[in-house]
Amino acid sequence: MKLIWQSKLVLMLVLPFAAASIVLEAHWWAENLPPVAIWALGLSLLLGLVAWKAQAATPAAAFSGAVLTASLMFSTATVPYQPWRTALVPLLAVLLLTTLATRLGHAKKQRLGIAEGRHGRSASQVAANLGVAALASSEFAQSWLIDSGWVRAAVQEPALLFTVGLSALTEAAADTISSEVGQVIGGQPRMITTLRTTDPGTDGAISLLGSFAGIAAAALVAAAGTLALAGSSRMFAISWACGVFGLFFDSLLGATLERRGWLNNDAVNFLSTASASACALLLLITLPHPAVG
Repeated sequence: MKLIWQSKLVLMLVLPFAAASIVLEAHWWAENLPPVAIWALGLSLLLGLVAWKAQAATPAAAFSGAVLTASLMFSTATVPYQPWRTALVPLLAVLLLTTLATRLGHAKKQRLGIAEGRHGRSASQVAANLGVAALASSEFAQSWLIDSGWVRAAVQEPALLFTVGLSALTEAAADTISSEVGQVIGGQPRMITTLRTTDPGTDGAISLLGSFAGIAAAALVAAAGTLALAGSSRMFAISWACGVFGLFFDSLLGATLERRGWLNNDAVNFLSTASASACALLLLITLPHPAVG
């Protein structure tokens, strides 16, 4: 397959790091608060099993999803511990929205030759869409963010640290929803670079209805993450705005580098979620913060 090395590179960048993070986090929580390790590992494995049995993911993809889910749950665990007060909630919102959108108009997508494979998403697709969120939310990344200059804001609102990872999740949802909805009911799409009409499913093509659907999906995931972690309106606004930024950055990459054969879809998705996280980090660092009393 063309440019398959990029998909393998995404896996190599994401899974070893996430797995190492899980081992360290699970060991620490098992010694200090065992229920956290039990819930995080148990729910992650269950989610992976459900995705596999529902044919929403290949076995390798289901395992990759379980690893990334556990990493996200560990990195957002707080005391007193409640599983629904972790990144599991926005992640489930992403999975639910994308699953429904993928099944929307499946017959039409098959006729167009753009339907998802019969066995669901691959491991590289899962890593490309969720990997940046897990990496950005890890304990290693959070420690670096705290030491990078905006620690006072983090002390005032610890949940704000998850904004960088949440932005990647909002972009992943927005991109998938925009594409799936636009291909079915979006009408004639246009290239983001030239605004010329093109065929549905073309790299870099956008539609008005598809874009609105993606923006709405980003808002839902941003709201789910903000509510789950008891974040502020600042957390919601940044993660939503940066998710939308990543959505259009994805289309721009598709219309340029992907169409020229320089990037494959996994690389585009990974870079797009990374752009959303980078956007969030930039806004968190540069925008003024409320004074800490």
